[in-house]
Amino acid sequence: MNYTDLGLVNTQKMFDNAIKHGYAIPAFNVYNMETISAVMTAANYCHSPLIIAISESALKYMGGDMLIGMIKSYKLNPGQNIALHLDHGSSVDACIHAIKLGFSSVMIDCSKLPFDENVENTKRVLDFAKKYDVSTESEIGILFGTEDENTNSVLSEFTDPEIAQQFVNATNTDSLAIAIGTSHGVYKPQTENGKLRFDILADIQGRLPDTPLVLHGASTVPQHLVKAINKFGGDITQSNGIDAKQLSIAATQTNICKINMDTDLRLSFTAGVRQYLSEHPADMNPRTYLSTGRDAVCNNCLYAIREIMHSDDKI
Repeated sequence: MNYTDLGLVNTQKMFDNAIKHGYAIPAFNVYNMETISAVMTAANYCHSPLIIAISESALKYMGGDMLIGMIKSYKLNPGQNIALHLDHGSSVDACIHAIKLGFSSVMIDCSKLPFDENVENTKRVLDFAKKYDVSTESEIGILFGTEDENTNSVLSEFTDPEIAQQFVNATNTDSLAIAIGTSHGVYKPQTENGKLRFDILADIQGRLPDTPLVLHGASTVPQHLVKAINKFGGDITQSNGIDAKQLSIAATQTNICKINMDTDLRLSFTAGVRQYLSEHPADMNPRTYLSTGRDAVCNNCLYAIREIMHSDDKI
């Protein structure tokens, strides 16, 4: 199936508009009907473009037919500016599978491989994607932390601007994910001064002024959500996130035109469900407690769209 049959768009015009007008596109990771509903509701309410991000493990959990069926049920049109994106595709085959399902954007993440292998795999994905007018994203640099089985690293490696330039020149990738101090998961080790490396970002942007740049691992890890989870039976002992003000600067004053968030949505959902079940111990109806999680995710996305991405009222 082609993504146009689902009313989706690729990310090319999204990113062009974001850079031109000084905002970033939210890329929210989803896992089920409730999280898809939450991010869609937030985007529609704020009149924001949206990238629905699906990891390989989430796609396996939902099943391709189920996912596409849910997307189809929204009866989207291109004017809504919704893209469906494979997040951290670990192989060429995974990206090809997503494109054939109806994804409008795919990420081939071979950042842990040697440079030449990263280039080769990226070019193979890009060549296939162009046949379907699908956008491609690649990564240079390594982010610390764990998101799922395909996205984890005990190492952290800032993006080398010179290597990033060589990579883009060699692949002509549509967008590039860079490492400047963000990381995956609920615990994000801080840089020496606790700030994102805007100096590295400025160097990369100067070398690649026409390349849309992407931030992964950009959750803020709100401490009130961590406290709520722990209060109602959770055990998150160490946590910290990325400063929202720094993310806002990246979104509005640089070529960062896509910001990925996953952990904040997980925290929101978990906090909402845990609190509801603690306060309603006799309730065994999944519709009620899952709805609480869905609403908590939606509220978190509304905040991110307005205060971090500044993508509200951009469609």
